[in-house]
Parts: sequence; C-alpha cells; structure tokens
Amino acid sequence: MNMGQVLESGVEDLGGGGQYLTFILAEEEYGVEILRVQEIRGWSKVTPIPNSPSYLRGVINLRGNIVPIIDLRERFGIAPMEYGPTTVVIVVRVRGDSAERIMGIVVDAVSEVYTVGAKDCQSPPDFGNVIDEQFVKGLASVDEKMVILLDIDLLLNAGTMETAA
Repeated sequence: MNMGQVLESGVEDLGGGGQYLTFILAEEEYGVEILRVQEIRGWSKVTPIPNSPSYLRGVINLRGNIVPIIDLRERFGIAPMEYGPTTVVIVVRVRGDSAERIMGIVVDAVSEVYTVGAKDCQSPPDFGNVIDEQFVKGLASVDEKMVILLDIDLLLNAGTMETAA
C-alpha cells in the first residue's frame, strides 16, 4: 500500500463516524484520529537529546519545525524491535493545556484508514500493567478484528510534552 493513498483515502472519506489511521505495533492494531495526522514519513535518523527519557528517540527538523519523535514500543513498555523498511513515523498534532504541538510517533507499520461508528466502539477494559488504559479511547470492531483507539493527547501529554519541549 502506498502511504500517500492512505492519507488520500482518509481525506476523501470524512463523512459519518470518526476516521482513524491504524498502525501495527507488536502485532496489535492501534488507531489515531485521521484529522490529527499531519503526515507519514519513513524512518530516518534523529538528533538525540541528552538526558531525555528512553522513549524520546530525539528530534527532527520538519520544514523549519523541531519535532520530537516518540517510540511507541518504548512508551508502552513493549520489547524493542530493530527499525526496518516498514517502520514509519506518524507526525501528529497534539493538543496540550496551552497550545497545539507537532510530534512524531514511531510505529512498526501503517495499516489502514477506517470509519468507526459509535456502535462499533466499546469502553476499554482494564489492561493491567501492560498499557495505561487512560490512553485508550476505546476498542473498535473493524473487519472482524479489534482495533485499540488511542487518545493521542493524553498519551503524548502525560510527562512527554514537558520533556519534549
């Protein structure tokens, strides 16, 4: 699948329920609101920031903007994996208390764009210590599989924004 087609299909089909760009992380499928996605980039070298948390891989210069890059595997406490040809950075707009910021999240691969209706969503269960359920908006049944819908604002604001600033 061409990454440009993913964004184009999401932009063309904005009617009805919520649109989510889904991605793979440790063989599970997660989704973020398509309207928050600014672009999808292949993995490229970042500039590391000294004394930053391990999940903050560093920063990139994106058309004059310094963008922090967060490794979601590390953020979720999932075993690391070497970055490969399908590894991508999803550049997202994150709303904080006082402003909107641009951040990048490293994921294993981009999957699809889905329209998710309210009837297809369920409240998140207690995940135990695997993932903090406050970051999960809900679970959606899509094409006979479950997609974990993330609250990107809470996920990237909880201790990350202060460090990345």
